[in-house]
Amino acid sequence: MLARNADSLYWIGRYVERADDMARILDVAVQQLLEDATVDTDSMVRHVMAVLGLTVDDEAEHTLWTLVDVAAYDRSCPDSIVGLVRTARENARGAREVISSEMWECLNATYMGLDDAQRRARLLGPHAFLTYVKERAAMFAGLTDATLSHDVGYSYLILGRSIERVDMTVRLLMSRSAYRRDALSWMSLLVAVGAQDTYVRAYRGALDTENVVEFMMLDRLFPRSVFHSLRVAEHHLAALDNRPDRVGAQSTALTLLGRARSSIEFIGRAEMVRDLPAYLTSLQETCRTVSESIAEEHFHIEPYVSWTDTGLAHDFADYGGQS
Repeated sequence: MLARNADSLYWIGRYVERADDMARILDVAVQQLLEDATVDTDSMVRHVMAVLGLTVDDEAEHTLWTLVDVAAYDRSCPDSIVGLVRTARENARGAREVISSEMWECLNATYMGLDDAQRRARLLGPHAFLTYVKERAAMFAGLTDATLSHDVGYSYLILGRSIERVDMTVRLLMSRSAYRRDALSWMSLLVAVGAQDTYVRAYRGALDTENVVEFMMLDRLFPRSVFHSLRVAEHHLAALDNRPDRVGAQSTALTLLGRARSSIEFIGRAEMVRDLPAYLTSLQETCRTVSESIAEEHFHIEPYVSWTDTGLAHDFADYGGQS
């Protein structure tokens, strides 16, 4: 596969997952701001924007509407939901030959429908827009699994999605461990990742810090847990690694993923909760380093040869200007 197509598929997976995760986080934050009058709105908005990696204006007074305008609707910001969907669509446009028609149509229709979704949200509230984004991201994921051959291209896309999922889950856990650790805060986290029902069935409704951290970090079956996402990323990256299956021959990115998975796989939940900030910081750094290693090892493209007429002009002068 051409490096540019592999690069596009990897980032399509990341951008769509990031837009989906941002919509989930914003939806929960918006509901909490609307329903809980005791919440300090300015502090909450600054906190959510920091979690999402968005620039916070220290001088301005932030409200629910400034949060949604910046994080969801802002077309000038590449890190807003609209910006992420647009970038995913442009990557898909450049990789039309390696994705299915249904995948392209889904992303294109999603982008074209953002204006209508935003107009509805202005009348009905941000939930309408955020629900639209979540539903379209789910549709794209389903079409990817159902219509794209599970070959090299599929592995690049799922690899990107899995690494982004680890990063966003870590951001959520970092935000809750630093901001609030009460039951309502942990339930908000579970709702944001769509895990509330699965968690309640697994732990019979016992909502406490150790249970939530164990579930989100170590659960082998929930697709948005850190461990599950790391294992999926490791599986697909191993399929893309063309080196001989010998000791010490695997790629740097694969080594980093395996090390990160092993670092959380065999520890007790009490120890993890006690040292949670250190584990989360390490995982976030791993995501960044793995992404850089993948780009270097898989997407490196030689610079284009720049053709000029300098040599021709020199030769022409040597021949006295005669043709």
